[in-house]
Amino acid sequence: MDETIERESMEYDVLIVGGGPSGLSAAIRLKQLAAQEGREVSVCVIEKGSEVGAHILSGAVIDPIAINELIPDWKERGAPIHTKVTKDRFAFLTSVAKINIPNIALPPLMSNHGNYIVSLGNFCRWLGTQAEELGVEIYAGFAGAEVLYDDKGAVVGVATGDMGIGKDGQKTENYTPGVELRAKYTLFAEGARGSLTKTLFERFNLRDGVDPQKFGIGIKELWQIDPAKHELGSVTHTQGWPLDNKTGGGSFIYHLEDNQVAIGFVVHLNYWNPYLSPFDEFQRFKTHPEIRPLLEGGKRISYGARAINEGGLQSIPKLIFPGGALIGCSAGFVNLPRIKGSHNAMKTGMIAADAVFTRLGEGSEGGDELVAYPEALRKSWVWEDLRKVRNVKPSLSVGLLTGTLLGGIYMWLESLKLGFLVPWTLRHKKADFESLKKASESPKIAYPKPDGVVSFDKLTSVFISNTNHEENQPAHLRLKDPTIPIRVNLPLYDEPAQRYCPAGVYEIVRDDSGNNPRFQINAQNCVHCKTCDIKEPEQNINWVVPEGGGGPNYPNM
Repeated sequence: MDETIERESMEYDVLIVGGGPSGLSAAIRLKQLAAQEGREVSVCVIEKGSEVGAHILSGAVIDPIAINELIPDWKERGAPIHTKVTKDRFAFLTSVAKINIPNIALPPLMSNHGNYIVSLGNFCRWLGTQAEELGVEIYAGFAGAEVLYDDKGAVVGVATGDMGIGKDGQKTENYTPGVELRAKYTLFAEGARGSLTKTLFERFNLRDGVDPQKFGIGIKELWQIDPAKHELGSVTHTQGWPLDNKTGGGSFIYHLEDNQVAIGFVVHLNYWNPYLSPFDEFQRFKTHPEIRPLLEGGKRISYGARAINEGGLQSIPKLIFPGGALIGCSAGFVNLPRIKGSHNAMKTGMIAADAVFTRLGEGSEGGDELVAYPEALRKSWVWEDLRKVRNVKPSLSVGLLTGTLLGGIYMWLESLKLGFLVPWTLRHKKADFESLKKASESPKIAYPKPDGVVSFDKLTSVFISNTNHEENQPAHLRLKDPTIPIRVNLPLYDEPAQRYCPAGVYEIVRDDSGNNPRFQINAQNCVHCKTCDIKEPEQNINWVVPEGGGGPNYPNM
């Protein structure tokens, strides 16, 4: 960044980067505490989406434990939490059949009793209104592009990205410099694989001594279905087909209000076959004879994709550094077997807010480490929630069937309060990008052609995600070495980027003779899932923020 550019500067007590569940919960908690003690605490939230909720994508079935603590009268305040889980099913799919697993066989930790099916995007929109009513300043369409440091190396805020930079890197007539948002404490709530959070990991060595973070890619569609097929409050999860036994993942089917169904598929990003396409696995899943009838006669409303943290307790980094902290999925608090993280994300934001408020009350001007935050977190129900399931994800490395059985045993022992019989913690041995085999050692996968009824292509899907980027801007998907896709990845892995991306961003383009391949990046298609940043086998793709407001605009997702 050109340091000679004069940028407007704004100062706050607390800056929060990201308007998701953790960031908004932290903001609300800070203002609640300030009101209780009659103090003034200035709080700013920036959100890279065009509005709060625009980039939020999750299943989602939420555990209300955190919102009950944060806003106990949420029902009276009109929170969009209406659909209580009424049926809870789990099944294993073969290519032709569905084998239902009796609920009595499932560990009690897996029960969705008392939980709600929601649009997490709409829930965040509502949290945003609650925050603003308390005096939080929320700036949507502003992407944090650079972390700011003082002369001692402490975080003092972030700068938003410049607007009006052309593809050639030169300023256009619409150029507007970014804004410096400075604060005594900055909380990073960017979600999984946050672009600024990555730089903090490196600068402060926050991942030293912890296991690699593990990820999945969740792909979701929202459907309006035939009312005769709708079961309000029904929750179904499946494992098995179309994935092989060495590839982790599964599906979710949630029946919301208004005859809508959220249907999605998760593929763990430690998959081995470079020919696998998570998007096409999802489309194939919908053709299963037990799934297809639900969707036939219905209409697909929206589509999206997002990376999910799956590492659990052993992958949580150091959470604090001079001047700030990581909250929510920036650090990774998803409970994988429960397929839930929003409750934990919210609580981490609340705990961090408590620590910040205490330090401000003691007269701190920032720059120190919020040591009370991780200490309180380890005593909270978040830590216990993750401790009980810490061995489930590592167990899956031995295979889907055996790993699921082992994970179930671990969870049963915890549910029966016999966890002392399992004092050990299994480890994650390598990062997801290290798991691909060579194309020469892997079978090709023949995916069926989309039928336009229940299965679709990538570009049609991206269209209904309402994704939009300013075309005249530098690509936000940066290659560290532009030669690697053709020189390394194509011969070794048949360039997997053209398959792991669920939005058709990456292509291998050849001339009319079928020769002279080149790597093409269609950055305007990007739905901000971050899969490329995670799975690229040479770690050659660096995902950075585009101009603020760019990306998907998810309705009701």
